[in-house]
Amino acid sequence: MKDIRVRFAPSPTGYLHIGGARTALFNWLFARQHGGQFILRVEDTDTERLKEDSVSQILSSLRWLGMQWDEGPEVDGPCGPYYQSERRALYMAAAKRLVEAGKAYYCFCTPEMLEAEREKQRQAKQPFRYGRQCRELSLAEAEGRIAAGEKAVIRVKLPPAGEVVVQDLIHGEVRFSLEQLDDFVILKSNGLPAYNFACVVDDHAMRISHVMRAEEHLSNTPKQVLLYEALGYEAPQFAHLPMILAPDRSKLSKRHGATSVEEFRDQGFLPQTIMNYLALLGWAPGDEREIFSMDEAVALFQLDKVSKKAAIYDVKKLTWMNGQYLSSLPVEELLPQVKPFFLSAGLVEEAWFDQHEAYFRQLVDVVRVRVKTLVELAEGCRCFFFDVTEYDEKGASKYFTPESGAKLEAAKAALAALPVFDLATTEAAYQALVEQHGWKLGELVHPSRLALTGKTVSPGLFDVMVLLGKEKTLARLDAALAHCQEK
Repeated sequence: MKDIRVRFAPSPTGYLHIGGARTALFNWLFARQHGGQFILRVEDTDTERLKEDSVSQILSSLRWLGMQWDEGPEVDGPCGPYYQSERRALYMAAAKRLVEAGKAYYCFCTPEMLEAEREKQRQAKQPFRYGRQCRELSLAEAEGRIAAGEKAVIRVKLPPAGEVVVQDLIHGEVRFSLEQLDDFVILKSNGLPAYNFACVVDDHAMRISHVMRAEEHLSNTPKQVLLYEALGYEAPQFAHLPMILAPDRSKLSKRHGATSVEEFRDQGFLPQTIMNYLALLGWAPGDEREIFSMDEAVALFQLDKVSKKAAIYDVKKLTWMNGQYLSSLPVEELLPQVKPFFLSAGLVEEAWFDQHEAYFRQLVDVVRVRVKTLVELAEGCRCFFFDVTEYDEKGASKYFTPESGAKLEAAKAALAALPVFDLATTEAAYQALVEQHGWKLGELVHPSRLALTGKTVSPGLFDVMVLLGKEKTLARLDAALAHCQEK
């Protein structure tokens, strides 16, 4: 494994899809494990499908995930430029070389002629294959027609029969009959390269050793192998990663929920979670563990352990995993990620964080253990910034009774008498009341939690009391007592 160079080559036609992020991750892991280079290349020649700001969004998502590239946009490197739109001269030169060597030819067939041919084959219930009408034109004749103003594409000349054998590092030997292929276009009439041709020219120029990409590209591989041979290039090793399917084993789509990295970020998922979960989509570390760091993944990753079977995308598992990370990461790592969610929820303004640094840390540390996302974490902190004006309806009917009111009255008196208001003293006060009156602890805790947070589920009750402070705690117990008396 010398001179490992892999690439992630997204098309800027939208956000970074979860499948694309998984492809990037497996390339990144492979490069890091072997001390190789991870190259980012933007395939932006499909001008009709390009979306404004897509490149910046893809780069931002990769950075957020922690997958820094060694060569590519904003980093540069010895094999640039890293935007295909800036590499047109390379494609034109390579295509011209194939034409001059008799391995490719100019095709003057118009879209109307091709559609008529397609319709004829459709009527005969045959798959479309270009009829190679221009294959035997002499180069001199073709150049004359171009000089006269005719438009032409360039097609590669394929052998009339035979097969292409692809040695895939995941799927093994895969054979493709040349009867399934035709003389496909490598350069369009506007001078832009076709996808397969640009890939081959760029992967060779960038010295890519391994092409790891989604299984849907496996059908492109025989075309690319033929182009490597025609150009006299050594082909890289190929590895096609298993598909990612929805839980119902259908193609993953918007109807299954979030599908882009940016959506997951906005919904309050951590980058550590996304990376961990993506690593498990088609690969496993070889033991029972499901939670691991990227340093561990780099050490354990093996391409020959990647599954051939489709991976199933399970947002429930992802959400569970996010909760595990929220509760176990050092709180200092979480604070900068929590801030935007506090701001977007309208809990505080930017200046608040510098003025309440210790309180912010304590708040996040207490609330994080009961939530699954950063959105839930911010929402779980709402009761510490705003008065409780509504109570959980079912909880109120169950816990705000005259009997509970008497207990809350006793709790309020006990808490008001405390000279020190901290975790130990508040808990001791409740324990003393329970022992004195023969109550069950839950009979006191449940109505108290509802009184202080408006909800039946919250962080530890005594943590809530300390974070609210004595004055707010007593005021909220007072407000809840009024509800109990209305019953």
